[in-house]
Amino acid sequence: MRPSAARLLNILVPVKRAVDYSVKIRVNPQQTGIDANVKHSMNPFDEIAVEEAIRLRERLGASVIKSIKAVTIGPPKSVDILRTALAVGADSAVHVALPESAPSPEPLAVAKTLQALINKSGDGESKVDMVILGKQAIDDDLGVTGQMLAGLLGWSQATFASKVEVDEAKGEVVVTREIDGGGEEVRCKLPVVITTDLRLNEPRYASLPNIMKAKKKPVEKVSPEDLGVDYTPQLETLKVTEPPKRVGGGKVASVEELVAKLKEAGVTAV
Repeated sequence: MRPSAARLLNILVPVKRAVDYSVKIRVNPQQTGIDANVKHSMNPFDEIAVEEAIRLRERLGASVIKSIKAVTIGPPKSVDILRTALAVGADSAVHVALPESAPSPEPLAVAKTLQALINKSGDGESKVDMVILGKQAIDDDLGVTGQMLAGLLGWSQATFASKVEVDEAKGEVVVTREIDGGGEEVRCKLPVVITTDLRLNEPRYASLPNIMKAKKKPVEKVSPEDLGVDYTPQLETLKVTEPPKRVGGGKVASVEELVAKLKEAGVTAV
């Protein structure tokens, strides 16, 4: 009896449209959030996730990695982020469309959306085997979506990845994680959720021909209602303010003068 052929792997890469990292953030006049009328781009950690998915296929070949699908949640302008992912190597994309005025979805809602998309893919040839996403978004810095998704799905998870190796024969992924003391190597069974750290890779730039080709690649549009996900915010932002401006320091001539200055400022010895 001949052994059955191993099923090819499908990778899902969630990406987020965020304020560009080079923009100086300012609080809006209403103090309800930041001024969003600035340049936006793909969240840098998600760029690393897209790059890693592409590198895995380049290393393992199309005989192992079948497809790379990007997904984003947001207003119509978010499609530009998907086109960027398609231009650098993703095969297809899904846009979960939100109104322009809708608040940014919270991590739990994002995780439930990704869970619904994965469940929708079924258990056949299009089944998602690996989710690679940034460890955090640079706009809210929450860094919990990947962990929530793995918990909802009951999948293996490897966070803060600085190196990813796939053993397709064993159906395992070996991930080196960034931790305070250095690196930690974990071995995970597929399917798996991986969150990327900065040292994992350096994202490539899309070439002009690939940017043009990306315009012809499919982008599926779905709504939260199609997925049965409620985006009603569970958290309320009361007020957003800029940090106080730093006051210039001064020099003192002696230790005694320093102690006197500290007492004037209300600093006392413990």
